[in-house]
Amino acid sequence: MTLAQQQRIQVVAHRGASQDAPEHTLAAYKKAIEDGADALECDVRLTADGHLVCVHDRRVNRTSNGRGAVSALELSELTALDFGSWKGHDEVPDWTGSAADTSDTSVLTLERLLELVTDAGRRVELAIETKHPTRWAGQVEERLLLLLKRFGLDAPAPDEPSRVRVMSFSARSLSRVQEASPTLPTVYLMQFVSPRHREGRLPKGVHIAAPSIRIVRNHPAYVGKLARAGHQIHVWTVDEPEDVDLCASLDVDAIITNRPAAVLRQLGRA
Repeated sequence: MTLAQQQRIQVVAHRGASQDAPEHTLAAYKKAIEDGADALECDVRLTADGHLVCVHDRRVNRTSNGRGAVSALELSELTALDFGSWKGHDEVPDWTGSAADTSDTSVLTLERLLELVTDAGRRVELAIETKHPTRWAGQVEERLLLLLKRFGLDAPAPDEPSRVRVMSFSARSLSRVQEASPTLPTVYLMQFVSPRHREGRLPKGVHIAAPSIRIVRNHPAYVGKLARAGHQIHVWTVDEPEDVDLCASLDVDAIITNRPAAVLRQLGRA
């Protein structure tokens, strides 16, 4: 692969620069922007009072000092929790832990993340993964699109690539987004390759495939099938140097990583 091809690969910060700072916090996303990431990835869930927050797990137990399901908690209750100090000095020596600005380590709303992206001073894209319990079916996508519209990000400008794309493991979720906002790019996340997708086919209207690095390691020829079918390929979660090399050799379009600074250096961009 040529240097020009390596530099074309988009580097996406998975939950922010989440190796260096607590995932899904403002601190992690600020660090990713400082590192030079091309795009930021986040997961969104709906709170009990209808706010979209950036939390991966269904429950807050792993990444905060609280307990309970995001969908059962109101934003005020989530704001009172500490989402930063769990990532301690032993794991990341440079991380300041509980001494950090608490506004950078409290629960992050999607609205605040959109403000960060729009004020970044350079083009930074956003890859938003919808996550939701069945009882919120449709409401996550509806609230997401309303928020994107408020920021003018629900549809790309003519002759300009979209700054936002919506990702999901659920084809139904992506279909809801397509129905409401046909020009917004959608991404189909894949943990395994089902028989219906084996030859490079994706759900209707989806033109970006996001296979896991495990799929790419075990079935590198599948990347070629996706490309020949006219799809972009965004691979998650790519942290090991040998996996970065593999993705580069297969000429994927985007690498989603917890280590954006290291990947950018490996691709000759830092």
